[in-house]
Amino acid sequence: MAAAGGFRTVEPLEYYRRFLKENCRPDGRELGEFRTTTVNIGSITTADGSALVKLGNTTVICGIKAEFAMPPVDSSNKGYIVPNVDLPPLCSSRFRAGPPGEEAQAASQFMADVIENSQAVRKEDLCIVDGKLAWVLYCDIICLDYDGNLLDACMCALLAALKNVQLPAVSINEETGLAEVNLKEKTPLLVRKEPVAASFVLFDSLVIADPTAEEEDLATGTVTIIGDEEGKLCSVHKPGGSALTGAKLQDCISRAKTRHKEVKKLLDKLSKSVEAT
Repeated sequence: MAAAGGFRTVEPLEYYRRFLKENCRPDGRELGEFRTTTVNIGSITTADGSALVKLGNTTVICGIKAEFAMPPVDSSNKGYIVPNVDLPPLCSSRFRAGPPGEEAQAASQFMADVIENSQAVRKEDLCIVDGKLAWVLYCDIICLDYDGNLLDACMCALLAALKNVQLPAVSINEETGLAEVNLKEKTPLLVRKEPVAASFVLFDSLVIADPTAEEEDLATGTVTIIGDEEGKLCSVHKPGGSALTGAKLQDCISRAKTRHKEVKKLLDKLSKSVEAT
């Protein structure tokens, strides 16, 4: 066992290839197999919506806080959604304290783009009074344990937290012109689409699903497919790396559709159990 551990440290690529020849991975999974996924919602009582997601060892928590804001000048009937991914040193030794690094910024932009492209939550639904008042949803996504495939875990946590959001009723007092909030009367946020991410890495001529941190470091490229519950493709995210053939991309898309069904089943089961209580 010690000899295997030493070989893995000295020649990680060759160590990994020996597993791939047998169509399996060091953690025992098949090449197209995703790690066990668990989701809990409502974990943060001070947030308006929250979710904790574990994808294997990768653990992410999302808390959403709703606040008032003036609608944009050029879009007076829209609110805001502001996702922010935080990768603190506690989640992995690869990250440092201080301002957000490149990976955290890229993940935050990715989340914002997916919400916009998929129309999961329409910004028009966040408008309270046209030109005067709108909701801004601050979505803080914090990685507690980093072991690869950050985007899938963050997307799942954000979607689950959005589905958990309850917004209080708001009215404008005609005499004072101020907003009055009724915390006793809350309505769920309208989530129109349910985008789910499925990430793959390229290794030699193989495509491997749901990579660990070690697999990401050894791989020559990454691709993330985002689809919705209707089987529509919301976006394809491929940040450089080796080229992906059309046939392999189609394979990733079909696998992503299967993955969406798994995640949706998990979230639907969670919603039903919450409604039952």
